[in-house]
Amino acid sequence: MNALVFGGTSEGRRLVEWLSARGTCGIVYCTATDYGASLVEGRENVTTLVGTLSADEKRRLVAEHDVVCIVDATHPYAAHISASIEELGKSCKLDVIRVARDGASAEETRWTSVTDAAAAARHVSRQDGNVLLTTGTKDLATFVEGIPNFEERLYVRILPVMASLARVEELRVPASHIIAMQGPFSVELNCALIRDLHVSSMVTKQSGRAGGFDQKVEAAVQTGIELVVIGRPPAAEGVTLEEACNLLEERYGW
Repeated sequence: MNALVFGGTSEGRRLVEWLSARGTCGIVYCTATDYGASLVEGRENVTTLVGTLSADEKRRLVAEHDVVCIVDATHPYAAHISASIEELGKSCKLDVIRVARDGASAEETRWTSVTDAAAAARHVSRQDGNVLLTTGTKDLATFVEGIPNFEERLYVRILPVMASLARVEELRVPASHIIAMQGPFSVELNCALIRDLHVSSMVTKQSGRAGGFDQKVEAAVQTGIELVVIGRPPAAEGVTLEEACNLLEERYGW
């Protein structure tokens, strides 16, 4: 029997590690990037697939690998992917366990909330000073197009992978304004970047504790800058990582 795990988050990686260590089932792990695949490389009983799959490809995957359970451990902002995974479960008559990322513990009074990337770009474009963007490259074009003199004002923190570097180069972000590092980051490192780059506003998503959200909040407070937070889209109900492990053990003996 195999579990089909859609990952790309630290929760997905930790779930795969837990299942692999137990050795009670096979794991088919789907992730969008080579970097995500590298994090589980060498784990026993794990078959890793990289890239985006169509609905038909997902159904073939279920049939070819004798999948009996699907786990959705994708990013909380990838609502369209979660919807497609839910539909896959219904069409294949399989259980889908959704792993929900823990929320942030800080109070919302400590940051400025906006609905989406476009609203965040509009907000920071009206402010003075430099902007540190920590949301990756997916919405980078929105900020490049929305911030006057972005070449001088915008700094982007991205994953140190070729796809991300190629995207910032395509959008003409100066090399001196690119921070290619793997997080999450400590409060101290966030503070150092803010001070060294003379940042006035930092843009992030409400990515929860696993995404280093609390550390960003604290760094913004300590340095006195504005933290602009893109709120999470409405999401389906989910369970914690620990609860997901318990469900897999109880329902399938894994």
